[in-house]
Amino acid sequence: MEDFLIKAAQLILSLSILIVLHELGHFIPAKLFKTRVEKFYLFFDPWFSLFKFKKGETEYGMGWLPLGGYVKISGMIDESMDKEQMAKEPEPYEFRSKPAWQRLIIMIGGVTVNLILGFLIYSMVLFVWGKERLPLENMTHGVYVDSTLTPYGLQDGDRIVDVLDGEVRYYEDLGKEILINGARQLQVERDGERMTVALPDSIEKVLLKNEVKMLFTPKYPFEVDSVIAGQNAEKAGLKKDDRIIAVAGEPTPGPIEGIKAFQSNKGQTVNMQVLRGGDTTELSVDVTEAGTVGFGVRPMSAFMETETYKYSFWAAIPAGVNETGEILGNYITSMKLIFTKEGASQIGGFGAIGGLFPATWNWQVFWSMTAFLSLILAFMNILPIPALDGGHVMFLLYEMITGRKPGDKFLEYAQMVGMILLFGLLIFANGNDILRALR
Repeated sequence: MEDFLIKAAQLILSLSILIVLHELGHFIPAKLFKTRVEKFYLFFDPWFSLFKFKKGETEYGMGWLPLGGYVKISGMIDESMDKEQMAKEPEPYEFRSKPAWQRLIIMIGGVTVNLILGFLIYSMVLFVWGKERLPLENMTHGVYVDSTLTPYGLQDGDRIVDVLDGEVRYYEDLGKEILINGARQLQVERDGERMTVALPDSIEKVLLKNEVKMLFTPKYPFEVDSVIAGQNAEKAGLKKDDRIIAVAGEPTPGPIEGIKAFQSNKGQTVNMQVLRGGDTTELSVDVTEAGTVGFGVRPMSAFMETETYKYSFWAAIPAGVNETGEILGNYITSMKLIFTKEGASQIGGFGAIGGLFPATWNWQVFWSMTAFLSLILAFMNILPIPALDGGHVMFLLYEMITGRKPGDKFLEYAQMVGMILLFGLLIFANGNDILRALR
């Protein structure tokens, strides 16, 4: 329950920041062009709002339905569907009375802010924390392979040396190169011999169908980093730097197997084979009902050296531009996967987005995720779908090119169609979340 609350808090805070700044992107140019803004809301407020106040001509408030936010601009056909106002003669302060170029700037303001925000956050993340990456050559103990990939010739313990039809130097880029860029030829080292493993062209459909989250996980020994005083591990004679190679007769080449072995023997006394200073010894230990014995596992960083790139303030700015372009480009490229049966089934709503945040509060991850969501919000909003900013931009560009403004009635119907499409997608995405949770 605590994990859920921490993830939910991060999601709500992140979306609140993005929504407020996105709507400010519309609000500020509207005010600059002397266009009346009737409402500025975080979240939607059908029937009632959590709080509200009025300053000048604008009502500011917070709704109870956390599905987004909005600014209500006078004389604009939007989700409010205010037909009564549109039936009157245009006023000078209304959106529809302004020149097309001003209306265009107002409409692209939100997307512009999201793009700038994503770039600024990525730049500051690189400046404060740098960028840590794990070179393939440093993964000397190999990887764990998701079971979906084993029928194609990959095995736990394989050391991935190269991607022959791609360009990968770091572990973090492996999944992207296979899923997005279409790499299929992996060169692996197994038992001192190198071989090529070929994945099928349809591997991305297989991975999506099986809801694979991690294709590969770094493998490293199951070593003791610390022993808790007074706990069963200390009583059994376990010491720091011991390497546990078997538990209850089950080999434990890494922490995944080791922790699983203890979890499988809750409340029992088991024998451990331990490698200590080149000698193998056997210890007997009592496993608690929680599946623990009382020691800390040595982290991955003790076995694999990562590369951390540090940036000065000024160097972080162009690096932030590159990071923004790369991540946005990868996201746009990956959109092709949605138009498959397997990809559509993986579309997620708020549950899936919340699941991207860690179960512990980590500011580096939080801001990186917020930057990523900001870019997604920018891209999705600029799509030429009525009811989205991109839909309004599409009609404005038509007006500017042809000199003919679409009729209000046409815009009303287009807005209704767009809202139906968006609500349908919202229901579908969150329905997928519910189905996954039930499974």
